[in-house]
Amino acid sequence: MRSIAAASAIALAITALAASPATATTATEEDASGTREYVVLFAEGASADETRAAVEAAGGTIVSENSEVGVATVVTTEAGFADAAAAQAVIEGTAQNRVIADVPDAARTGNGEARKTDAVEQETRQSAGAPAATQRGQGHGNGNGNGNGHGRGNLTAEPLADLQWDMQQIGATVDGSYKWEQGSKKVRVGILDTGVDGTHPDIAPNFDAELSRNFTVDIPYDANGEPVDGACEEDPDGSCEDPADVDENGHGTHVASTIGSPINGIGIAGVAPNVDLVNLRAGQDSGYFFLQPSVDALTYAGKNGIDVVNMSYYVDPWLFNCTSHPADSPADQQEQQTIIQAMQRALDYARNRGVTLVAAAGNEASDYTKVLTDGGSPDFADVPGEVAYTRDLLDPESCVSMPSEAEGVVSVSSTGISERKAYYSNYGNGYIDVAAPGGDVYDTADDTRDVTKGILAAYPAALAEAEGAIDENGEVVVDWAVKSCDESGETCAYYQYLQGTSMASPHAAGVAALIVSKYGLPDLLRGGKYLPAQVVEAKLAHSAVDTACPVPAEFTYTRHLPNGTTATATHVCEGGATDNGFYGEGIISATRAIGR
Repeated sequence: MRSIAAASAIALAITALAASPATATTATEEDASGTREYVVLFAEGASADETRAAVEAAGGTIVSENSEVGVATVVTTEAGFADAAAAQAVIEGTAQNRVIADVPDAARTGNGEARKTDAVEQETRQSAGAPAATQRGQGHGNGNGNGNGHGRGNLTAEPLADLQWDMQQIGATVDGSYKWEQGSKKVRVGILDTGVDGTHPDIAPNFDAELSRNFTVDIPYDANGEPVDGACEEDPDGSCEDPADVDENGHGTHVASTIGSPINGIGIAGVAPNVDLVNLRAGQDSGYFFLQPSVDALTYAGKNGIDVVNMSYYVDPWLFNCTSHPADSPADQQEQQTIIQAMQRALDYARNRGVTLVAAAGNEASDYTKVLTDGGSPDFADVPGEVAYTRDLLDPESCVSMPSEAEGVVSVSSTGISERKAYYSNYGNGYIDVAAPGGDVYDTADDTRDVTKGILAAYPAALAEAEGAIDENGEVVVDWAVKSCDESGETCAYYQYLQGTSMASPHAAGVAALIVSKYGLPDLLRGGKYLPAQVVEAKLAHSAVDTACPVPAEFTYTRHLPNGTTATATHVCEGGATDNGFYGEGIISATRAIGR
C-alpha cells in the first residue's frame, strides 16, 4: 500500500525481482510485544489435528493454514520456537516470516520510501531526453474478437504498435499471430506480482475482477519508523489491505499488459490480447515478496483453473537459498531449506493441476550453473543495523533461486532488439529454457543508451502522476513514458519503458496462453480450458526459434554510460545451436507456437 500520493517525483524504477512479509502489524509493534511470525512446513499427509498439536507443543499459534501444500503462518512469543518445532515429528521446517527491521539506504527512493529496486530497470529512467508525443488511436477493425482465434481479417495495428519491437520479434502482430489466434477468454493467466491496475484502459477489458485476489497485507514502517509500504491511512482506501485491482508499484501492471493488453484502439496489444487476466498479488508495494503469499497464490491458481502463471521475482530475503552454506547460521540454513521445500510443493501442486509455470531468469548477469558469490542476501535486516553479508563459492547444486530454478518452472532469459542476449540477463546451459524480448537499452549501434530499446507496456495513471512522469494537465514530461488516447481523445492511458528478465518472462507466458487457447480442451471441473503443463512446456520449447551462441562464444558487452564512463563485461555461451546457455531452446515465437 505504498502511498502513491506521497511518492517522489524522482522515484526509482520498478523492481524486477523482489519480496516482502504479509503481516498487518508493524515491525515496531511486533518487537515491542515480543511476537514473532513463522512459516511452518509440515510433513506431507499430516492431519490438521496433528499440525495444530505440534505447533501448540512448540509454543506457537496457527493464524492461517494452507492445508493443500502443508504450510501455516504461526505466531509465537517463544524465542526458542524454531528449536522446539524441530523436535516435533510432523514439522519439517520453519522459516521466520522476517519482520523488516531495517531497509538498506540503497533500497530507498528520494523521499525515503523502501523500494526493492533493480539497477537494470533504473536504466530506463536515467535519461533527460524530450518526452514522447501523445499518440491517438487509429481504429481497430474487428480485432477485439470473440476468442475463437480464426477469421481475424481487417485487423488494424494499435496506435503504439510501431514502438513494440518486442512483439515484432516474436511475431505477435496483426500480420502474425493476431491474425490467427489472439487467445481465448476461457484461458486464465495469473500474474503473481505487485498487483494489477484493473482500471487501466488497456487492461480493463480483459481483467478478471471476480477471480483476482490479494494475498498480501501492507507493511507501513520498519522498526526504525521509516516507510516500507507507507502509511495505511494515506492509501486510497485508507487500509493496509488493498483491493485486488490495485498496483501501487507498477511492475505487475507492466507484466499483465505485455501478456494480454487487448486490441481496442488505444496504446498497445499484448502477446495474447484476448485472454483472461487474473491478479494473484503476492508482492508488496515496496517490491518485496515473501514465502506465504507466494505459496498461497500458487495454491489458489491450482484450485481455480488458472492455466498459466507469470513469476517475475525471487522469494526474499535470499537471492539464493542454500541448504548448507557454511557462512549461514543454522537458523538461516533452516529458513532457506524451508523456502525451497515449501515453494517446490506449491509449484508442484499448481503444475499437477494444469498450471504452466513461467519465471524470469534474473538480472545479475551471471551464469547460474557456475560457482557464484552472493553479496546481497538477506536483502533487508530483521534486526536494526544488520546488513547483508557476502557468501562466496555458492555451489549451484545446493544453492537455488526460487522460483526460477525450481523443478517444473520455465526459466526465461532476455533478448534485446538485435536478438542478442541482454547484457544484464542471467544465463547458463541447463538453466535457461527459452529466451524472449526483455529489452536492452544498450543494444544500439554505438553502445549508448536508448530507452526505446526497452519494453513498452501499461503504466498506472495514479503512479505516473505520483512519480512525476506527467504534469498537472496529464501530459508526459519524461522520455521513458508515453501517452495514448482513443480516436475521440476522451480516453487516454499511459505506458512506460522497462527492461529486465521481468519483461521477458511475460512474453513467454503470453505464448503459453496462446498454446492453451489453440490446443486446450474444455475444463469440465473448473471451467475454461485445460492443457497439461507438460504439453504446454513442450510446445513452447519446440516452437522456439533455434538461436546459436555468438561467435566467438565469449561475448563482450560494451556500454557507454550516461555519466561518461564505459562498462564492459564478457559472458560465455555454452551449448549447441539448438540448446545453449544464452537462449535455451531458442527465442519464443507466437506464430510458430500456434502452427503458423
